[in-house]
Amino acid sequence: MRRADRLFQIVQILRNRRLVTAKALAERLEVSERTIYRDIQVLSLSGIPIEGEAGVGYMLRHSLDIPPIMFSAAELEALVIGARMVRTWAGKELGHSAQSVLDKVTAVVPAELREQLERSKLFALRFSQREDLDVTMDICRKALDGKRLLSMDYRRADGTFSQRRIRPLGLYFWGNVWTLVGWCELRGDFRNFRLDRILRALVLDEVFTDDAGQTLQDFIRRMHCLPQ
Repeated sequence: MRRADRLFQIVQILRNRRLVTAKALAERLEVSERTIYRDIQVLSLSGIPIEGEAGVGYMLRHSLDIPPIMFSAAELEALVIGARMVRTWAGKELGHSAQSVLDKVTAVVPAELREQLERSKLFALRFSQREDLDVTMDICRKALDGKRLLSMDYRRADGTFSQRRIRPLGLYFWGNVWTLVGWCELRGDFRNFRLDRILRALVLDEVFTDDAGQTLQDFIRRMHCLPQ
């Protein structure tokens, strides 16, 4: 990466975070911390309002207006396939948003890149996913965003049915199916639920809090401790 590109990336990262350490910047940009210290000094001397210090972290002192971002051809390809995958697999609401992102990018990139974007040969298709899964996905996202309990009728792999009340914690895509991880009040433990086995889902008015031992971070830590 050219130094000019790296400096630009540093500013972009600082715009999106509150406090970032030199170590985190170095790992992200694949350079040494010493290089980051020099880059921060260059940016500060050029008038970029960065505050902080080595060993603590850096942040922008106030908002900064930066000229529109120009995308490389590879970055545009990544945007196209990412948006098409979201449009295909992530429910109607996110699908519409993904298309909106593509429309906005198409409107501002140079003509030659616009043509390349429109000629992209990368696709994300689905052949057997039920249409009602889009509705289920949107319902689960609504519960996740609002930290609200979710009531659902669920069919297990063996064909038996059960009713569950869960604290939804995260959605995971496995290439052909989505799963919802949550704290199940019936079992008093974490459970994974395949969205294609959820027969009915309803977002309740009850809001839950992040209780110790029942959060997504707790679930992830448990998964890391399981034997491989």
